[in-house]
Amino acid sequence: MSGVATDRSWRTTAARALCSDYFVLWLCVVYVAAVAPFTPGFASLDNATNILATLLPLFVVALGQTLVLIAGGIDLSITSIIGLCSITGAMVMNDETGWLAHSPLAVPAAIAVMLALGGLVGAFNGVAITRFRMPPFIVTLAAMMAFSGLAVWLTQSKAINQLPAAFNALGGRTAIALGIACAAGVGVHVMLSRSLFGRWLYAIGHNARTAHVSGVPVAGVVISAYVCSGVLAALAAILYTGQTETGSPVLGQRILLDVIGATVIGGTSLFGGKGKVLWTLFGVLFLKLVDNSLNLLNLSIFTLTIVKGAVILLAALLDSLRTRLAGSHA
Repeated sequence: MSGVATDRSWRTTAARALCSDYFVLWLCVVYVAAVAPFTPGFASLDNATNILATLLPLFVVALGQTLVLIAGGIDLSITSIIGLCSITGAMVMNDETGWLAHSPLAVPAAIAVMLALGGLVGAFNGVAITRFRMPPFIVTLAAMMAFSGLAVWLTQSKAINQLPAAFNALGGRTAIALGIACAAGVGVHVMLSRSLFGRWLYAIGHNARTAHVSGVPVAGVVISAYVCSGVLAALAAILYTGQTETGSPVLGQRILLDVIGATVIGGTSLFGGKGKVLWTLFGVLFLKLVDNSLNLLNLSIFTLTIVKGAVILLAALLDSLRTRLAGSHA
């Protein structure tokens, strides 16, 4: 009997740890402790600063994905939004051929155009999904292909340089980028935890039909979630473009799996109805630690992709296990 009781106690403890808000943070600590002795420079201050700089824009775009996943959807168009917003903003403000070249309004106008464009693409996705009852995967996949192609066509695959120093500082200076990312994170946290809109998002993710019967404006909330995702992707485009000091039609092209993987690793459910900003932050941190350590070991891009795929698959399995545990304790 004591053996059975001990086994049950161990299972209960394991289930609580797996469902803990800080489970992924502890994974980060364990990973650093395990990898640092074998990876030169991994635990250095300079490398920590580098990880932070690359983490911030990924965290911002993952915030939008978190909102969409909570509502039971998915947004694959985020990479195309980043590329399209990057070249559009660069067209407005670059010092050579920009529409507002050398104007004091160039940077504010470019930022406004980028955020508005991201919101418009998000609205397009949301309307197509809700009004025409199309699957989110298909809608956002088609949007990703179409808007990525549009960005490449507008620039003929060429990058746009000579951006104003004031704009480059937004992403290039880690302190400024940190402030922007923190503001976005706090805003989304308040939205999810303190607002009626946040409660509606969770309700729709749990059961959209029940939410509709209960009086939740499902279509409007879903559209708003995709608009927020588009705006946050545009904000990430501002940070990425500032970091690279270049408007590029393929900017962020390779981060789609990173965004989805980091969000799910953190604990946001692929089945909808569950997610937190803190979880997303931990997920982004873990993925960036893995990415950075593998790069420092000079592993090939193929090895890096294989490891990331395995990590994301493990995250999906953990998500399924967490969902089952939550159901069994409900």
